[in-house]
Amino acid sequence: MFDGKMIGFIGAGNMGGAMIAGLVNSQMVNPDCILAADPHKERLQELVENFAIQTSPSNEETARAADILVVSVKPQILDSKLVLDNAAEHCDLIISIAAGISIDQLKRAFCNPRVVRSMPNTPAMIGQGMTVWTATDEVDAKHRELARLILGSFGEEVFVKDESFMDAATALSGTGPAYVFLFMEALIDVGVHLGFSRDVAEKLVLQTVRGSVEYAEMSSKHPAMLRNQVTSPGGTTAEALYHMEKGGFRTVIARGVWAAYQRSVGLGGGKKVSDSLGGRNPDDMENGR
Repeated sequence: MFDGKMIGFIGAGNMGGAMIAGLVNSQMVNPDCILAADPHKERLQELVENFAIQTSPSNEETARAADILVVSVKPQILDSKLVLDNAAEHCDLIISIAAGISIDQLKRAFCNPRVVRSMPNTPAMIGQGMTVWTATDEVDAKHRELARLILGSFGEEVFVKDESFMDAATALSGTGPAYVFLFMEALIDVGVHLGFSRDVAEKLVLQTVRGSVEYAEMSSKHPAMLRNQVTSPGGTTAEALYHMEKGGFRTVIARGVWAAYQRSVGLGGGKKVSDSLGGRNPDDMENGR
């Protein structure tokens, strides 16, 4: 379907590398049709050894050679250090994974209106990513399908029409793995406090989280129903959940996600938070406002 189109990557770090791995391992794209630029020569050499792709020391050269340009750099670099002039204006498609950078900013940065803004997360590195994306009206149906294939090559993907959902996705799924890791870390520490060795506590927690996720996916039941299944009246689970709720477990999570959302909005130029999502500040919710 890509018909020999050259896919250029500006930035070949963890996420860029995950995308390259997904495209090559799925045999969706010939490695010869992938060109990556990155300031770290050893990283480019690693990608050549693992995937036999082409590399370039120049972002501009990569942009000029690409039919589809994937921008996988940190938003601060895109905003202040990445200067391509008109090198990408000919590209059929620009795909950005830079958190918080709006479509308008991307259009200006690359002098190209054919833009896809996306937000993957770190499980993409093992082919289990969750990517939310949107596209400008100038991206036709054919190139939207190409974007979907690229973004789906390293996990699941969800398209949204309203760009305002991108900041919400950044806060929920993009940053989400860190919330899960923090929860796991806290459980492991409690296990050590209860007397388990750290290795045993880690094994207990990892398998519990893994099994719970797979069980939830297979059951198709709402998490509240699953929680009720393991909560006996007056039992140990009920006691634990009571204290978690009393300590503001849900509110703390909501505040954290809201803060990430606000930060993502800020990275996009500090525009006013949209009311179109139906979301409210957790503090307002708690105080009944």
